[in-house]
Amino acid sequence: MTGGQIALIILAVAVLLLVLFIGLFLVKLTQTLGVVTKDVDIIAREANDILANVDVLLNDVNGKVATVDPAFQAIADLGTSVSELNDATHNLTDKVKSSSGSNKTKVASAVFAANAARKNRKSAKKAAAAEK
Repeated sequence: MTGGQIALIILAVAVLLLVLFIGLFLVKLTQTLGVVTKDVDIIAREANDILANVDVLLNDVNGKVATVDPAFQAIADLGTSVSELNDATHNLTDKVKSSSGSNKTKVASAVFAANAARKNRKSAKKAAAAEK
């Protein structure tokens, strides 16, 4: 046997070993990809279930928010009414202070303002109780 033939045999054995290692690598890679594919399928199914539950929950929340919106609007209207009543009371108080009327007029105006404020508080309590 000559040196060229020995080199050729060594080269052939090296190529054979390389092909065997590449084959083993490809077999293991195929197995790993199979497991990963199954896991991804399971995760995708679970994600779909979660998204369906989130959709149901979101619809429920939207319905409840739509139910509560009128209550908030009523509270806003009540706040506006209270603010207007306060302005009217301040105007009335300023008129009473500036007028040179008797003490009876001032007392009557104060009683009127107090009664109006009391009625307003009662209506605010009723509105708050109705919202609950």
